[in-house]
Amino acid sequence: MMDKKYDLTITSPETFSAACAQVLYDTIDANPKAVIGLSTGRTTGDIHRKLASLVRENNKDISGITIFGLDEVTGVSPEYYGSCVWMLEHECVTDMGIPAENFLMLPVESDDWERDCAAFAAELQRRGGITLLELGLGENGHIGFNQPGTPFSQRAFRGMMHDYLEARIRRETSTPDEKELGGVTLGIADVMESQKILFCVNGENKREILRKTLYGPVTTDVPATVLQNHSNLQIICDTLAYPAE
Repeated sequence: MMDKKYDLTITSPETFSAACAQVLYDTIDANPKAVIGLSTGRTTGDIHRKLASLVRENNKDISGITIFGLDEVTGVSPEYYGSCVWMLEHECVTDMGIPAENFLMLPVESDDWERDCAAFAAELQRRGGITLLELGLGENGHIGFNQPGTPFSQRAFRGMMHDYLEARIRRETSTPDEKELGGVTLGIADVMESQKILFCVNGENKREILRKTLYGPVTTDVPATVLQNHSNLQIICDTLAYPAE
């Protein structure tokens, strides 16, 4: 029995991206200094393009808005089309006209990941903290590169990616086996400090993991279940992902 209640909006697959984009735009409209975190992946690309369209159509001044990426692939070029920085630039940041100093990303390379992760998180705090964080949902319940088993106390860090993702990236970038690849991300503790979280989930393949995320036990085995404990969680899912009883 699903007895937990959430701020949940169920859309058609056709209107899903527009509904998510509207929440992002409304945050920009309400707060000219908003710090907004975006996730990359199959779910969010169209959301970001629709957000950029809303900004252009409304001639919105976004000079004070900060956009940042939740995570990044490490060991690749930022010019690689599968890097998070490339995706966000091409999905919305360039079209929105976000000033370079207001587009923040974790690095793809570093000689000190602990230092650079801490500096990234500290810069978000210096700007007032995360106003709104957009999250997608991995099929194993991961958020960002916080894979199953990640402690809920984890701060921004560099970890590993799924084998299938690593294999694809190596193939697409011709990266030799001896070069280490990975993923750097805000940790779960950073995510949970966001003032608001917009949780965007679509597709039939996400139905069962969304059910576990919202109505199962809170466990590091399914990192996204920690969102049950967030005080300002807005969920938008389409009818294909909705875990109806």
